[in-house]
Amino acid sequence: MDWVPIVFASFKVLALGIAMFFAIKWHYDQGEKGERRAVLRTGVTMAAIFVLALLAVGLIAFVLSRMLGLDLSFP
Repeated sequence: MDWVPIVFASFKVLALGIAMFFAIKWHYDQGEKGERRAVLRTGVTMAAIFVLALLAVGLIAFVLSRMLGLDLSFP
């Protein structure tokens, strides 16, 4: 049973890699059609939303761990 996580992780990496390749290729092809400014604006907006969501999740995790009394100090 030690091979199961290796196979599942390999499949996940392969599937996500293929999906990311085709997603990037599709968006690049859409940008070549002359909508370059709109695609760039959408990309920047999505990146900003992702960064804000990442910060929010980190802050919520930090506050929740403090409320539960977890020790977050470095040694």
